[in-house]
Amino acid sequence: MTNRRQFLCRTGGIMTAGATLGLAPVHAAAPDQTGVSDIPHDHYLLTDVLLETGVERDGDTVVGTRTQTHTLEIRGGRIAAIHDAPTGTLPRYSAQGMLALPPMRDMHIHLDKTFYGGPWQAPLPRKGKTIMDMIAREEVLLPQLLPTSQERADQLIQLLLSHGTTTARSHCNIDPVSGLKSLEHLNLALAARRDDFDCDIVAFPQHGLLNSDVDGLMRDSMDLGVTHVGGLDPTNVDGAMEASLDAMFQIALDHDKGVDIHIHESTPAGIAALHYMVDTVEANAALRDRVTFSHAFALAKMDEGALDELAGRMAAQGISVATSVPIGKSVMPLQVLRDKGVAIMAGTDSVIDHWSPFGTGDMIDKANLYAQLYAGSDEESLSRSLWIATGDVLPLDAQGERVWPAVGDAAGFVLTEASCSAETVARCSARHATFHKGRLVSGRVRTA
Repeated sequence: MTNRRQFLCRTGGIMTAGATLGLAPVHAAAPDQTGVSDIPHDHYLLTDVLLETGVERDGDTVVGTRTQTHTLEIRGGRIAAIHDAPTGTLPRYSAQGMLALPPMRDMHIHLDKTFYGGPWQAPLPRKGKTIMDMIAREEVLLPQLLPTSQERADQLIQLLLSHGTTTARSHCNIDPVSGLKSLEHLNLALAARRDDFDCDIVAFPQHGLLNSDVDGLMRDSMDLGVTHVGGLDPTNVDGAMEASLDAMFQIALDHDKGVDIHIHESTPAGIAALHYMVDTVEANAALRDRVTFSHAFALAKMDEGALDELAGRMAAQGISVATSVPIGKSVMPLQVLRDKGVAIMAGTDSVIDHWSPFGTGDMIDKANLYAQLYAGSDEESLSRSLWIATGDVLPLDAQGERVWPAVGDAAGFVLTEASCSAETVARCSARHATFHKGRLVSGRVRTA
């Protein structure tokens, strides 16, 4: 199998203009990767860690990011202290001057059905195909994928870890073709990575909750590690918007679960579905702060006044939006929603499957897209765009003061070959090591 770095054609190795001109490089040279891939200590020092400490300003404009090398003392999965220099006799490992950034969160992905980990396979032509046509294709494909779905899920988790993602929300098919097998295989893959990777599971009726008559299977899945009830396009797939949504919400209420629904419909039917779901949450306090609209393309079709009104209601009920940061005709009003107080999450969605061949599994790609579509290309805009990859955790606050990492924080971070967050977002800089709860879960560091 082609290795992950070749497969994704990462951009971190591209020379900067400064390097081309013979000037000092803007980030450290690629670190020595001959070190260790496991740290067998509960209490140790990680030296030579580059941390962002503030900003440089020209008047009111942020023109640069200040950094300084520190030593992190890690004990019991948390940051016990942040030292200016190594001290004491604890075991030592070196980050070799790499930049530490908060760990990534992929909050919309499908770990259970992927071509990743196997030979290259492009999707069949999709032009002119409806979602029902795609579901029919999947009914044929799933039996072919099931025998290796656990192994492929593990390969995909490894890919996420290599990019710095240690938290995810995965949708998992519940359908008549695979039954509960996809979920069983995903649970096995996650169990093998329980110390490396945290993951919520959405029971996802990909072939339609009503259309495929899986209410019983969905309920059976609720005791198998599922945290959210999913749904799919209640008008286009199920043909009965209110009945489909009512059935989805009833399962969630009966089993005390959250809701995360795929809602691709961008027609007036999609807008009606969004309104109906907000109405339902307003009428059921148990659903407050527990509902996510995934994709929700209809929001991009609403006029400004209608969007402001609905977004305000969503924010009041704690309804979040999960997005893949789409481009083209599907560009979402993410900044408008965020300004209205709607929580935005992002994910990489399909990673090499029969829906799309373009997924990279890299949340920095999403931050890069966000900066291009909504934020800007200046230092501050690039740095602040990192929020969409990390779940709103940033090294510096809005005033440019360091707030992460702090003593007592979980020792989770990614070591990046870059000088600052802005460079990482702009250039999708290479990541070389990922830590989760004090454990090195991907990549290597050098013994110091």
